[in-house]
Order: sequence, then structure tokens, then C-alpha cells
Amino acid sequence: MNTSPVTIALTASLIALLSACSSPPKPPTVDESQKRPANAKLAVELQVCKNDLQNTRIVANESNRLAETTAATLAHMAVRQQLVASMQEKAMANRVHTVHFAFNSTHVSIPTTEATALVDESRAAPLVVLRGRTDGHSDSSGESRIAQARANAVRDYLIASGVDPTRIRATHQPSGDHVADNRSPQGRNLNRRVEIEVYRVLPTPTQASAEPQP
Repeated sequence: MNTSPVTIALTASLIALLSACSSPPKPPTVDESQKRPANAKLAVELQVCKNDLQNTRIVANESNRLAETTAATLAHMAVRQQLVASMQEKAMANRVHTVHFAFNSTHVSIPTTEATALVDESRAAPLVVLRGRTDGHSDSSGESRIAQARANAVRDYLIASGVDPTRIRATHQPSGDHVADNRSPQGRNLNRRVEIEVYRVLPTPTQASAEPQP
């Protein structure tokens, strides 16, 4: 049997093709130096560290927020305490009323609104101190007499309005202690006066001893 060269070539090609198909493909090459096990100890510790850091940040943010809230609350409380203390101080402070007089007069004339407040406060006060003043330039007997008469006139006015007389102390000063320029008519009008200091609480012994004696 004669085989042609063409037949031989085809047979050889077929055998080579079958040999190539029978061999499986080689897997891709992997660089083993870059491989890291999924559960390697270093990877686990790194993840734990990241989680701890995140938790620390959350706690720090919450602490800062709480600190800011606390600081704002304390500041508000401090302002409120100052306001309350100021109100209490004003409530406990003495109130001073002034009654003015015409030249050489001891007649008491007080506007209705002011008179109502004066009487109400004086009735509730433990102590009312009256200080008679004139526009005099010297401590003469005449100035002393009119200063005292003005203080007594206001005292009688308060007693007639229902103020306990045992709570009233009347003092006077013939000259000086001016509140305005005594060289002008307007200033002298302001200097002819009786000052009425209404105490909200009884003064301490030191304060009481500093008051002028009647």
C-alpha cells in the first residue's frame, strides 16, 4: 500500500493536534511573596487596633459634647445665680425717700403716688430713720430748730399714716450735707429736705452705732 506524502503530512498534523488537546492548560503564575493568610495574626491585631481607635474617637467626641453641654449649663446657672443675688440684694437694700420743703417751712407735702409707696414701705420696715436738713450756711439755733421741726413733721405724718412710732428715729443737721449747689435758688430748694431711709432689715450694731443720735 502506497501512502502519498500529503496523506502522511495530514496524519502528522492530526496527531500533533490531538496531543495538544489532551494536555490541560497551565495555571497562572502567582507571586507567593505577596500572599497573606486571611486570618493571619498581624491582620487580626491590625483590625482590632482600628476598631479600638474608632471607639476611642467616638468616646472622645461624646466626652467633648458632654463637656460643652456641662459648661453651657454651668454658665447659665452662674448667670441665673448672679441675677437672683442681684434681685435679693435690691430687695434687701434700704430705700431712701426725700421730702422737700419751701423756704422757712415745715409743712409736709408729698405727691399721692410717692406717699402711698412711702407709707406702705414704712409700715413694713423694722426701722425708719429721718434726717432733717436745711439750706443754712452755719449751725445756728434757728437752722437747728427748723431742721428738727421738719424731721418731726415727717415723723408725725408717718405716725398718722399708721407707722409704728417705736420704729421711727428722727435726727437733724442744721447746715451742710447739701445735695446741690447751695448758691443757687434751685440748689437751695433741693437742700431743704428730710431724707427718709426705710430699712428692709435691722442694721447691725456697727451700723446702728454709726447713726446720729436724736
